[in-house]
Amino acid sequence: MSSSYTPVPALVDLPEGWRSSVQSQLSPHENVLAWLEVDLNAQLHFERSLLIVTDQRLFSGSQAPDRSVAWSEWTLVSGRTLTHHDHAGVGHLALVDEQQRLAQWRFTLGHNVLAMRLQEVWNAREALLRSGQPMVELETPRCPQCKLPLENPGDPCAVCTREVHTPPSTWGLFRLWRFAKPYKKQLLTGFLLTLASTAATLVPPYMTMPLMDEVLIPFQNGKQIETQVVAMYLGGLFVAALLAWGLGWLKTYILALVSERIGADLRTTAYEHLMKLSLEYFGGRRTGDLMTRIGAETDRLCLFLSMHLLDFATDVLMILMTAIILFTIDPGLALATLLPVPFIAWLIHQVRDRLRTGFEKIDRVWSELTNVLADTIPGNRVVKAFAQEKREAARFREANRHNLAVNDRINLLWSLFSPTVTLMTEVGLLVVWAFGIWQVANNHVTVGVLTAFLAYIGRFYTRLDSMSRIVSHTQKAAAGAKRIFEILDHVSSVPEPTQPVHLKHVEGRIDLEDAGFRYGNRAVIRGLNLQIQPGEMIGLVGQSGSGKSTLVNLICRFYDLSEGAIRVDGVDIRNLPLQEFRRHIGLVLQEPFLFFGTIADNIAYGKPEATREEIVAAARAAHAHDFILRLPQGYDSLVGERGQGLSGGERQRISIARALLINPRILILDEATSSVDTETEQEIQRALDNLVQGRTTIAIAHRLSTLQRADRLVVMEQGQLVEEGQHDDLMRRRGAYWRLYEAQARQAEADRVALAVPDEEDA
Repeated sequence: MSSSYTPVPALVDLPEGWRSSVQSQLSPHENVLAWLEVDLNAQLHFERSLLIVTDQRLFSGSQAPDRSVAWSEWTLVSGRTLTHHDHAGVGHLALVDEQQRLAQWRFTLGHNVLAMRLQEVWNAREALLRSGQPMVELETPRCPQCKLPLENPGDPCAVCTREVHTPPSTWGLFRLWRFAKPYKKQLLTGFLLTLASTAATLVPPYMTMPLMDEVLIPFQNGKQIETQVVAMYLGGLFVAALLAWGLGWLKTYILALVSERIGADLRTTAYEHLMKLSLEYFGGRRTGDLMTRIGAETDRLCLFLSMHLLDFATDVLMILMTAIILFTIDPGLALATLLPVPFIAWLIHQVRDRLRTGFEKIDRVWSELTNVLADTIPGNRVVKAFAQEKREAARFREANRHNLAVNDRINLLWSLFSPTVTLMTEVGLLVVWAFGIWQVANNHVTVGVLTAFLAYIGRFYTRLDSMSRIVSHTQKAAAGAKRIFEILDHVSSVPEPTQPVHLKHVEGRIDLEDAGFRYGNRAVIRGLNLQIQPGEMIGLVGQSGSGKSTLVNLICRFYDLSEGAIRVDGVDIRNLPLQEFRRHIGLVLQEPFLFFGTIADNIAYGKPEATREEIVAAARAAHAHDFILRLPQGYDSLVGERGQGLSGGERQRISIARALLINPRILILDEATSSVDTETEQEIQRALDNLVQGRTTIAIAHRLSTLQRADRLVVMEQGQLVEEGQHDDLMRRRGAYWRLYEAQARQAEADRVALAVPDEEDA
């Protein structure tokens, strides 16, 4: 039976290499509705696979190294839905039914729009199937330029507008000039010293010509050696060697100092720029990757500038000056000397691009190793608590194996390249020997000239071989420079105002006007209007995912609104200088973060110039003074990384003291008492009572009972404000707040009963 199937636009739009394979899987009259090219495997390594949703089923194919495709399929059945979420720059799709997860796929967020569209198409058809309604064809909004699906009509195309990944280019190293420019005098001095030292190293071979022709060969013919002439030549050789040593040491020292300062400036600039970026940037990056970029990559660039680039400059000068001397002595021999150079240049050109791409892959897989360390070393308590040491060791071993495999591929290429260059230089040396002996036999040159030529040619080919090896170091440096400039080129999504407004005195009035915020392609806050009076305490309540924490992040301007405005004392916060605005905000988080250092340093983090009396006063107000004095060194006691060694309640009271010390006009309490026991909660609550006095306060709490003293409660659902008022009023309305409160009350009663009833064994 012949197929009458005609490809629909979604099939025509498929990436190259998939079209024919997909068409072979389709049955007659089966239409492709949506597709997604997945670029990560289960281990988060880059690997291509494809998801297809048709009007009958979902099927997925993954490519093997031999380009064959293995397909799996799941028919459209009621109860089978696609779920989607993203975290830390990785998207996740899962096909689930009522009992289990059937399959899952991971991808980078550049594919997020297509993933959400594919999820929408599948779930819409599953809903129609479940409802028993007839299957209607879905209209798919498409980009007018690339014809790919859009989430909504009129939305910008994520594919056309996304940043195109470009491989690292050697030209990117020239961008380092902005960091080298302040040291241009030292660089010029280093270049002149390099020129002088190179010239000094070329003197000895030139002096071997008269030493051979005027001393040694005449001596073999019976002429007496003149001691003064020999002493003069040997003295000249010694002075040249001494001069080359001194100049070489000086130029190496000066250029090493300059390169270290360039590297230090690059590290500082990258870190300072990183600190200015918004939380959105850090949400999609791994800590280990950023640490590698600022640490290891700048060290690699510093090594390249101080050693490899200097060696390359010396090699180039040596080759040019040697070539000039060779042509001066004998043009014929010089031409024979340069015979292998075009072949070596061609070989370098062929290998360069492969090495550059390979070294960038090495950087990425090395970051995978660092990411494992950055996850498991700070989280070692969780690893041990769940007895996952073997699993984490296996994860590190897999990342290490991947790193080894990538390095092996590069080493295979490099191991072939380097001996090939050496072979060509050896062949070139044989050509010079053969041509030189013929020249001496025909009395065209003297033995002294040939000896000098061989001395120069040895240095020439040694430098040529060394210069070819710079390709590896240059491509590594180019890959590192690209990764660093990716940070420096990133523009913060929370920019400083071009014409800042300075508030002399902040009263603390906050107005949200039609506030809306989208995280990627997901709307989190929609059309929210709220007015908070100076000194008023607002309690934010709602289920998890309702947008409470996002709202306080927007007020702190960790993110910027997608639409609408947030005003403080009538001024849009986007017009206020960031640091100046945030000095008026005190933040107490559910999980307080303490830095390695003394307790006094942690309390004074927001006000480093604070006196010891101010620190103690803040600790007293936070009910932390007594337990601090019980520590061995009191306020000078060292706090471990992230507050290790202190209880959760103690860490929380130190964070409250830290907020009290800066005396903020606006206070944010994000689940400040949710992770402590009842007794500690009461202690923290007394500290919070001191903290909120006279300040505009926005409090989020899991336990609704802790917010009853708030002036007003604001109830949120799915990013919208649905209720507001005092506790008693909201309970009388029997709306969203009442449902939340009753659910918590039932849970608390169930917990109380469970604790009161003894187990059968105990009975």
